[in-house]
Amino acid sequence: MRNDELNGIKPTTSAEKPATDTQADNISHFSFLISHLLKKYWGYDDFRGIQREIIESIASGNDTLGLMPTGGGKSITFQVPAMAMQGVCIVITPLIALMKDQVQHLQQRGILAAAIYNTMSHDDVLRTLDNCILGRTKFLYVSPERLSSQLFITKLRHMLVCFITVDEAHCISQWGYDFRPSYLQIARIRDIQPDVPVLALTATATPQVVTDICDKLKTPESKPFNVFRMSFERKNLTYIVRRTNDKMNELAHILQHTQGSAIVYVRSRQRSKEIAQQLTVAGISATFYHAGLESTDKDQRQRDWQDDTTRVIVATNAFGMGIDKPDVRMVLHYDCPDSIEAYFQEAGRAGRDGKQAYAVLLIGKQDFITLEQRISTTFPEKDYIRQVYEHLAYYYQIATGDGYGITHEFCVEQFCQRFRHFPPRVLAALQILQRAGYLEYSDEQDNQARLHFLIGRDQLNLLSNLSATEERVVTALLRNYGGLFADYEFINESEVARQCGMKEQEVYLVLKGLSERRILNFIPRKQVPQIRYMQRREDAEHVMLPPDVYEERLEQYRQRIHAMMDYARRDDRCRSRLLLEYFGETSTHDCRQCDVCKGLSDHDSEAEAAEAIRHLLSDGKPHAISELYSLPCDASAIDAALRQLTSEEHVQQQDGMLKLKS
Repeated sequence: MRNDELNGIKPTTSAEKPATDTQADNISHFSFLISHLLKKYWGYDDFRGIQREIIESIASGNDTLGLMPTGGGKSITFQVPAMAMQGVCIVITPLIALMKDQVQHLQQRGILAAAIYNTMSHDDVLRTLDNCILGRTKFLYVSPERLSSQLFITKLRHMLVCFITVDEAHCISQWGYDFRPSYLQIARIRDIQPDVPVLALTATATPQVVTDICDKLKTPESKPFNVFRMSFERKNLTYIVRRTNDKMNELAHILQHTQGSAIVYVRSRQRSKEIAQQLTVAGISATFYHAGLESTDKDQRQRDWQDDTTRVIVATNAFGMGIDKPDVRMVLHYDCPDSIEAYFQEAGRAGRDGKQAYAVLLIGKQDFITLEQRISTTFPEKDYIRQVYEHLAYYYQIATGDGYGITHEFCVEQFCQRFRHFPPRVLAALQILQRAGYLEYSDEQDNQARLHFLIGRDQLNLLSNLSATEERVVTALLRNYGGLFADYEFINESEVARQCGMKEQEVYLVLKGLSERRILNFIPRKQVPQIRYMQRREDAEHVMLPPDVYEERLEQYRQRIHAMMDYARRDDRCRSRLLLEYFGETSTHDCRQCDVCKGLSDHDSEAEAAEAIRHLLSDGKPHAISELYSLPCDASAIDAALRQLTSEEHVQQQDGMLKLKS
């Protein structure tokens, strides 16, 4: 289907105008249209980098892969063309927080957008999908796990889809650092909508991963992907590796001597809290963020940081994806990531406004030992993995041959206490069992909020001490949910907030207050990890872990760890060049601003200053120290060179005079 038809523009027939002229007119009109949409909805005068090429490719019906660095404007490449085409754009993205954030931004611009995620009621999901069929939604955000839902598949057959966007496309590649098996379900929806093109987007992909993405997403009939690569170079971002044996003091020192918003990445939830507290004691405005916080807490902390009420957010890698804050001046890694891909993506969240920013990696001797240990932790022995599988069966009391399709809540702490396991190794074993197809482990499973009125309807009507806000919330509850007086019912706090014209946090506080007054019992939404058996339970000795699940992945992980260690250790090559070369991009120049470039530059300056001092003193006469500063060299380089020459006894200093020793 042509773009001019999709936009309701009657095409000129070949009898009216030559085909080449018609094609030129269509291209010219589409170019004008997307520029108009960009200005109208996003306020930009023109596209950046490869945005226009990607837009024109997907709008022409071509499968397209866009490789763009963090902050490169990936969302524009699918949001603008979708607005210029008929039908809904399905956006597949892995994180609920990312969905909600983008849907909210689109709705604020007056664009019809919706998301489907696991805390929604069946009726809400049904209504959202029907709106897509009826043309009342332009963007539908879904998690990859939703793609296998029979309801979604049934409704998808009746939708007019302009194209499918696959965000974080590296997740589909088994060679990628963040492989998610659920992404493989995308091939299934391509079978249902075979004529609909795919736009895959990622900010981190090696050449091997690029090939794998295209291979996994193609159909037997499709043409090769159009691949557009924007240079991953970030000219405004300075990469620094700071070696220290006292990371906390170094972190506080850096933050005290710089200004602007900052993210500090750590690897554990407990450490995020501890470091935030220590920074606060040091007089630095800081908070912490991790996946284990209540949704309301996470939203509030994120808002405070985005509004600059809080300067520093100390977070695990659960924070950052999809966060739209362009003026982050610094990203610091307190703990070393286990891959260049993870480091590059997280560091890239600094300086998205194009102004000078810094990515600082704090590294100590223990970090290299820890990185090596992560290999055995992330890939425990096969016998251990089989033991975890067997202990799960004991934990849930599942007999051999049973369990298929059953979902259980999973408390890793309780499981580890009972069977004397170490949590990180258990979680690693679950990931491997998931890749092998035995089970599905989800640590982002939101349990929907539940509510039950403790007083009868008549008593509720007689209450005279409810505030106007409380009355609005109660009215919305009674209007949307039946049976609240008989038993617990699942509720959607965000929908109640929308109907009441309130913020979700305000609804949460109202419900907590009513609960404390024993008018109702409110069980807030919480995150509970879940395990779902994808096969009937096998005896442990029959659990198969083939090479593509274990040995090959282990070797890939080992290579990524060693690449990260090499980046942290090296001080002889520009850090920007090292990063670009890892992603297959050959840079012909050094950045001239990273710690390595600065160090090499300082060394060259000192060598030039030493040579100039020798030349000045080569006449054998005494010279005043003040004469050195008339040399065409930097003063700091002269000071360093003089210290070196005197310590090596090449220059003799006496009574403020210098002389070259013979």
